[in-house]
Amino acid sequence: MKVIYNITYPNGKIYVGKDLTDSINYFGSAAHHLIAADFSRDQRRDFTIRREILWESETATDSKVSLKEAAMIRELRSNDPAIGYNRWPKFMPHAAGTPTTQAETLHP
Repeated sequence: MKVIYNITYPNGKIYVGKDLTDSINYFGSAAHHLIAADFSRDQRRDFTIRREILWESETATDSKVSLKEAAMIRELRSNDPAIGYNRWPKFMPHAAGTPTTQAETLHP
């Protein structure tokens, strides 16, 4: 089973990722320094994160899963530093109706 998941941290920020093997203990590859900067030493001593499966497929190709992951990152805005820890696709603040990522600018 291939899945797209959402990790929610105690501060409310999120990370959207994919797992091509549906490993129950995989929590993504968010940059640890970004997460660490948001939590004090005391807060690090005891906290809970939530992993929620947003989408799953037994038949999707790895390529389709990657496309779905990028779409969900944009949809949930987890690449906006104020909202989440994803740094790809690059978040680009925009006015309504303009592309949200560099990829959309190049390939609308």
